[in-house]
Amino acid sequence: MKQLALDIGLAAPPNLDNFESQGNEAVLKHLVLWLSGQQPNPVPTYMWGDTGSGKTHLLHGVSETARESGLQVGWLDASLLDPPAFNVDWDVVVLDDCHLYTASQQAAAFNWFVNVLTPVDGRVRGVFAAGNLPPADLQLRDDLRSRLGWGHVFQLHALDENQRRAVLRRAADARGVFLSDEVIAFMLSRFSRDLSSLMQLLGHLDQYALRTQRSVTVPLIKAMLEDI
Repeated sequence: MKQLALDIGLAAPPNLDNFESQGNEAVLKHLVLWLSGQQPNPVPTYMWGDTGSGKTHLLHGVSETARESGLQVGWLDASLLDPPAFNVDWDVVVLDDCHLYTASQQAAAFNWFVNVLTPVDGRVRGVFAAGNLPPADLQLRDDLRSRLGWGHVFQLHALDENQRRAVLRRAADARGVFLSDEVIAFMLSRFSRDLSSLMQLLGHLDQYALRTQRSVTVPLIKAMLEDI
């Protein structure tokens, strides 16, 4: 059955607080400690895993937390076709979708990587990166691939079916929304299965149900989609 992407706005932005860390507790703890200043070090962090495992969510969380702490952040993903030159004011460099980088993006990523980890005035600066493969398997230029695998490497694990159901039910209970097994099965089969999309969908269902004074059912979901 075809899965639908949900793009109807108003979603809470991904951050470290709303990351569902079940099975990935170690990487979340590592990121929080680094960003809190308790364990700052210039060793890079690379995360890898399948689509939907939370890589981009965590990188957005790193970026947001760093900016809230007054740090300057440089961000590069595969959609940025003409990356800018390295900014000497950056404290953190974030590299997402490394496995998709073009030759020019790889060159920029390597330049950013080397520059941000060059000590300046005693500042501890960091690199946080992610891709769908472990560093050794990335089809990238050798110098970039070796640097991505030099530091902390974490494999992220996507939640299984039962865990997704449990997370959805807990989130719905927290909102005071009852989700039947039929509704949860419909959500998991018809929409993107990554948690940020599912939480976004739940939020819109809650709002739509309140506005229409109806319970959350499969017909309600279909009606909401027709109103978009």
